[in-house]
Amino acid sequence: MENFPTPAAPSPGRPPAAAVPESAADRRHEVTLRFLAAPTDRGKAGTVDAGRVLEWVDKAAFAAATGWSGSYCVTAYVGNIHFEYPVQVGEMVEVTASVLYTGRSSMHINTTVRSGDPKTGLLTERARCLVIFVAVDTEGRSTAVPEFVPRTLEQELARDYATSRIRVRDEITAELRRQDYTEEGTAEKVLLRFLAAPTDVNWGGKVHGGIVMEWIDTAAYLCSSRYCGLDTVAVFSGGIRFLHPLRIGDLVEVEARLIYTGYKGMHIAVEVRSGDPKGGPLEPTTNCITVMVARDGEGTSVPVPAWAPVSEEDHRLWEHARTLLRIRGQAPGNRLPNHLLKEQTP
Repeated sequence: MENFPTPAAPSPGRPPAAAVPESAADRRHEVTLRFLAAPTDRGKAGTVDAGRVLEWVDKAAFAAATGWSGSYCVTAYVGNIHFEYPVQVGEMVEVTASVLYTGRSSMHINTTVRSGDPKTGLLTERARCLVIFVAVDTEGRSTAVPEFVPRTLEQELARDYATSRIRVRDEITAELRRQDYTEEGTAEKVLLRFLAAPTDVNWGGKVHGGIVMEWIDTAAYLCSSRYCGLDTVAVFSGGIRFLHPLRIGDLVEVEARLIYTGYKGMHIAVEVRSGDPKGGPLEPTTNCITVMVARDGEGTSVPVPAWAPVSEEDHRLWEHARTLLRIRGQAPGNRLPNHLLKEQTP
């Protein structure tokens, strides 16, 4: 995990670090954040956007990672996240992040988002995903973290789940790395370009992983809505890899491109690039696949027009999306989508 991005050394103005517990038994492995979804969290479709939920996930997982490691941590990977139901403005939100498994410098953290009526306190699960953070020292190099040893059967099962995802995650990462996106593609795409602002900064002087995921969601929304002509929302985001740090003041490009359609879902490949605004090439910093669905005026998902690949690149990316579906279908607890299952039926 040591090839993940690392932040710059802390600024002289950073508050002194809290005392590190002497033993793993004294360390905090779980953190819960509670707050109300504010009017400023309202998204394009009237509910809280997936990008904002991902920002909450990143914050809770960061708190759990730093609490366990006793050092600064950076987001390395956000696993598959399914958005079961939208969070409504005004709801009480609870985001719980728990360390499941540790490597030398990495921490695999399960994060669950629940929300509901604050008057009753009854909260319903809205999303769940696995996040990987890497601990770094004051020079920005990866540093060892205490081993997390399960103490209950539930923790053992959670650890086994985390380790069972490693092989699938490696396959997804390899598949994503094999792809190139050029001007030969004919599908709907959008390109956002802007400067990373000081308000996007984290304590390490780089851009929050949660902020980057909000950019990804915005670009995916624009691409999918332009394609189908309707409001869209994210129902899934997978394989979000943080390749390199993104600095305040960088020129940022967020490119979203349609690569596949199912009956209702639109698979959008998103790549974030950044670099010196004064010149030079922009370096890929983050990429992922997001699945968006269209909604009618009542908020019900509706079918979308089927997209047919035209160019050689279209066909390659179309098959790339199907390959990712097959890989994820092999993960414990997952299954192939119905349309791929039907193709395998004699």
